[in-house]
Amino acid sequence: MTEPCISDVSIKERRIFSRQPVRVGCAGWSIPRLAATHFASRGSHLERYSQVFNSCEINSSFYRPHKKETWERWARSTPAEFRFSVKAPKAITHEARLNCSSEILSAFLEQISCLHEKLGPVLIQLPPSLEFDYAHARKFLALIRGNFSGDVVWEPRHGSWFDLHVDDLLMEYQIARVAADPACVPAAARPGGLASLAYFRLHGSPRRYFSAYSSDSLNMIVAQAASLGVRARVWCIFDNTAFGAAILNALELVAKLGSSE
Repeated sequence: MTEPCISDVSIKERRIFSRQPVRVGCAGWSIPRLAATHFASRGSHLERYSQVFNSCEINSSFYRPHKKETWERWARSTPAEFRFSVKAPKAITHEARLNCSSEILSAFLEQISCLHEKLGPVLIQLPPSLEFDYAHARKFLALIRGNFSGDVVWEPRHGSWFDLHVDDLLMEYQIARVAADPACVPAAARPGGLASLAYFRLHGSPRRYFSAYSSDSLNMIVAQAASLGVRARVWCIFDNTAFGAAILNALELVAKLGSSE
């Protein structure tokens, strides 16, 4: 990971940060065997997972819709303070390349509304080949904001999106840009857009989805969270799930955040 820009944080501000816990979780709630001892032995994977972590990113929504009963069961299975972020369907982001109908978007938003108060940010992850086009982007942002007032986090993966005028557009629509690792350009490693929400997606580096993060890398995340947490709600989602590194990294990050308060 790249060296974070860490501003000075006063003792008073750090106390405020400590009262606003960072949301830490994984992409999915599968519990690999090597991490099983950290979780209760009974209950569904989600029930066991949510007793340890306060958030999770639902990625299966990218591939297929889920029944109302499924969303509601997930919501019921988790503690009151737990939150889900939800990845938008590929039909919106990759197939339509944001030029989707309002009906497709509305159907997705109706599904996820079944999470009720457990719903966190909607994740819009763009295909790496999708370049920034002002008119195209504004049309979609207006569409989503015309139908959804909740948190939205935006993960572009083409270098053309990392510019101050793009940030201004995202801020206009109250949308936060994801801080991603690995980053397609240096600016992609830092949060952008809406300043009151910071969403880190940690895919594994150097080998995406496979590599675990070192203790030093996690210390850097703790420092970034302490700095950003003064003014923003912070999410850290581990997506390096291929060999089970995500859940171990998330456990270690939770421990480090606890010891930093």
